[in-house]
Amino acid sequence: MFVCGNQACGARWEPDEVQIRNEGQGPVFRCPQCGARNHVQARTARDGTTVYRQVAAKPAAR
Repeated sequence: MFVCGNQACGARWEPDEVQIRNEGQGPVFRCPQCGARNHVQARTARDGTTVYRQVAAKPAAR
């Protein structure tokens, strides 16, 4: 389950309800309700499938 990180939204989504893409800063999903970017981390499961886990947003580079 993924949760939108936008404090005003906070919607919950199943993995099959979101599209995960790399928008230049690693894999993210955009909340279907508010459009906020939410960072995820990809891992390969033992059966070879890719599994995603939500992670905190990375701070902006200075």
